[in-house]
Amino acid sequence: MARFSSLFSSSSGNCSYIGSAASGILIDAGVSAKQITLKLDCIGVSPAGIGAIFITHEHSDHINGLRVFASKNKIPVYATQGTVDALISSGTANGSFEINPINEEGIEINGQFVRPFKTSHDSAESCGYIVTTSDDRKIAVATDTGFVTPETREAVMGCDLILAESNHDVGMVRNGFYPYNLKRRILSDIGHLSNIDCSKFVTELVENGTTRVVLGHLSKENNMPELAFQTSKAALDCAGAVQFKDYILKVAGSGEIETVVL
Repeated sequence: MARFSSLFSSSSGNCSYIGSAASGILIDAGVSAKQITLKLDCIGVSPAGIGAIFITHEHSDHINGLRVFASKNKIPVYATQGTVDALISSGTANGSFEINPINEEGIEINGQFVRPFKTSHDSAESCGYIVTTSDDRKIAVATDTGFVTPETREAVMGCDLILAESNHDVGMVRNGFYPYNLKRRILSDIGHLSNIDCSKFVTELVENGTTRVVLGHLSKENNMPELAFQTSKAALDCAGAVQFKDYILKVAGSGEIETVVL
């Protein structure tokens, strides 16, 4: 059976596991290698069972533990060419681990097929990933995008499960303590997806067959888990979708493991 586990998901650090009970892949490595290892142990997976790490983009909350974890455990890393170049330029990819570009054709790792899709973020070449598991389940990770790009929509439509970004409440951002330039960045088309925009997106997905939705990458300063949850649930309610009948909606926490078995 396919398993998705959000090990960490917030503006402070991100890392997800997709695979079986014994082996699979990681999407991002944005916390320390020690923390990643401890969380993998909690779900019964050894670092030796990780076939590859796929990086969405080069921002620190997605790569903080990458160099140590990948080099220590001899795990290959994949990212878009732009992200690979950025990781090399910053010194994160310094030859201590294998790093490879991935294109839209994708690659098979540990019995799963992984394919990137473009997102809209202020980074070198950000992407999300679609993972088709060995039992033909389709799992999407779509975070760090200012809006839902046509490539994202096409890629994830019909997936069984999605980790969707529900980063912020627009009112909290506008009335918060962040400087104007940072507020403008967050709210821009190359920033992060708001609760409202996420709710519209996941409603469209559920209407097209998605049955598992995990809201992730919540801002600690500009969001609350219950607010993110209720915003998406209200949109789904308005569309006539019924929780636990048509879909299951969960919120990934920064330090809590959220696991979904498909």
